[in-house]
Amino acid sequence: MLHPLLAGRWSPASFDASHDVTTDEIEALLEAARWAPSAGNSQPWAFIAGRRGEDTYQRLARHLAASSARWAPTASLLVANLAHRYVAGTDWEFSEFSLYDLGQAVAHMTIQAQALGLAARQFRAFSRPGLTAEFDVPGHWEITSMTAIGRPAAVPPEEAPPPSDALSRQRRAVADILWPVA
Repeated sequence: MLHPLLAGRWSPASFDASHDVTTDEIEALLEAARWAPSAGNSQPWAFIAGRRGEDTYQRLARHLAASSARWAPTASLLVANLAHRYVAGTDWEFSEFSLYDLGQAVAHMTIQAQALGLAARQFRAFSRPGLTAEFDVPGHWEITSMTAIGRPAAVPPEEAPPPSDALSRQRRAVADILWPVA
């Protein structure tokens, strides 16, 4: 049986703009990411987190693409997700699994958001070069994605996410995700 936190996960299209995420909630989200597994325990991730109303949030928000700028600024927290791609000053991979490991850390953060009664929406609609310059990210790190976190906005029943059984029917079947073995 699928855990209820996983079954209930969805990516809201808007957030409650009056909700403020607490310092304790931010710490719990980052702690969840910190405990994600990684190859060789390399933990090749970092996060730029900005709470709505703070300078970091505004600096993140100004680099959103038009599509994400319509909804992401209603989130309580914007997070840029970074992968440690290379050893500084070289073209050697820091970890060939850094993107995979970052994905696990963000997934942990996403499920922790669910456990806190929040929701997370991961996205890539932003200027990667703009954020890299804005936050002076060195070349051996890569801003890979962003996550908007907050309390989902109240939506009319006709726009509400379908129940988890309906969501399950929208996803590929388990048999379709198993690679055929010859």
